[in-house]
Amino acid sequence: MAQTSLEREGLETFFPKLKRKRTIRRVRRWVTSPLFPCYLFAKFDADRQSRLVKYANGVTNIVSFGGKPAIVDELLLAGIRAHCEPSTDNFTPDTVTVGPVKFTPGEIVEIQAGPLRGLQGIFEREMSDSERVIILLDALAKGARVQVERELLEKV
Repeated sequence: MAQTSLEREGLETFFPKLKRKRTIRRVRRWVTSPLFPCYLFAKFDADRQSRLVKYANGVTNIVSFGGKPAIVDELLLAGIRAHCEPSTDNFTPDTVTVGPVKFTPGEIVEIQAGPLRGLQGIFEREMSDSERVIILLDALAKGARVQVERELLEKV
């Protein structure tokens, strides 16, 4: 609502979103949510347009330090935009998609969740569906191969 209201007033806004796979009711789905919940970037002249921004529909407040609106470095925003792609509902790049982590054979990985949480192993290979991988665990038996979901692993 705030973004629409500010754009209607002619201000440039940026509301980056994060797209990632999540498990919802035991089903893996792509979910899009704000990259910075409750925050929106807007480009405006602080001296002339602060009141307009502060009282726009959907705006709760302007992030300020010492009574002056916070200034976000353009390089930071450009860095975020560089990782963005257009979302399905508009054509401006505003969505950062987090894909699966890539592992190379021989890397040491640690299981982050589930019954094997905390165990380390050696990444062996991806399964054909690329959601699951095979790792070698020394903790259970000498070189036991275990299939786990890629999202449960983290590089050590």
